[in-house]
Amino acid sequence: MQFKLENTDRQTAARAGEINTDHGNIPTPIFMPVGTVGSVKGIHANDLKEEVKAHIILGNTYHLYLRPGLDVLEQAGGLHRFNAWDKPILTDSGGFQVFSLSDRRKLSHKGAEFRSHLDGSKHLFTPENVVDIQRTIGADIIMAFDECPPGDADYKYALQSMELTHKWLQRGIDRFDSTEPKYGYNQTFFPIVQGAGYPELRRKSAEYIASFERDGNAIGGLAVGEPEEVMYQMIEVVNEILPQDKPRYLMGVGTPVNILEAISRGVDMFDCVMPTRNGRNGMLFTSQGIINIKNEKWKKDFSPIDADGHCSFDLLYSKAYLRHLFVSREMLGPQVASIHNLSFYLWLVGEARRQIQEGTFSGWKDQMVKQLARRL
Repeated sequence: MQFKLENTDRQTAARAGEINTDHGNIPTPIFMPVGTVGSVKGIHANDLKEEVKAHIILGNTYHLYLRPGLDVLEQAGGLHRFNAWDKPILTDSGGFQVFSLSDRRKLSHKGAEFRSHLDGSKHLFTPENVVDIQRTIGADIIMAFDECPPGDADYKYALQSMELTHKWLQRGIDRFDSTEPKYGYNQTFFPIVQGAGYPELRRKSAEYIASFERDGNAIGGLAVGEPEEVMYQMIEVVNEILPQDKPRYLMGVGTPVNILEAISRGVDMFDCVMPTRNGRNGMLFTSQGIINIKNEKWKKDFSPIDADGHCSFDLLYSKAYLRHLFVSREMLGPQVASIHNLSFYLWLVGEARRQIQEGTFSGWKDQMVKQLARRL
């Protein structure tokens, strides 16, 4: 994997660049739709390419390991062939899912022992076998196995968690560097910065992560309950240390406003379930603000879903029709809303990229943040 930094904003830390992988090039900043179990919920590959205009999607190691299982994925020739997606894939190592199973898991220096949410069976994730699992899934970008502390973690917990993540990282890198891809294309490995909401821990972790000089680096353990101001502060602290010539991936974030604020602080890559999850529940993100399409006020509004038309559905369907689909519990409603939201997210990062290249990002971003936070 290679990363080329093309432009930086003069007033902020925003950057525009390009990541090159064997499955294609990725313009940055970029948003990655989340395909947790091998699919972006309710959206097939053609719509991801043509309507959403996605350049890369995310899969999850924990879920894919449990179902369909590694034997199925290996016989299929990897996730790209299994789900008919021929562009890049990034896999989350499963650290966040293990974190969320706090009543079902046990951590040690060896790894994380947990019980499946499907059938209660016992499993062990180690820094080594998580690399092996992601090799088998066939991700272009493989994530280190980390421990994700909650947003309100005290200093002692955050310190112990960070130290455990660092010990696991060295083992994960050793395993990655001593193994080869399975399907004939290159894979790369990203470490993850932890440290909760403590600047000194974040600095220490970022320095440790950067010392490995991998192809890219990730920032984890944010948007897990801490105030937004703390999240932004931690991004600034970390990005003062992470190398300029490597992509920076902020994991699991977030709202359109969060994304623009993080771009202005030097982040290049994002993922979040919000556009599809909220879309399935009738929340639409638009260039003018947030819409709850199930509200009565849209019943006779025959204007387009979003007049700016970030995908063909925005102009094809009216707000009134989309509301009708939701009220009638038609499957098409959540599907259209999900495609719209993802298309909007991809438009937003693409427009941010254009503004950075033209030297107008700062003023545009300040205006967009005001619009995007409005409830319509």
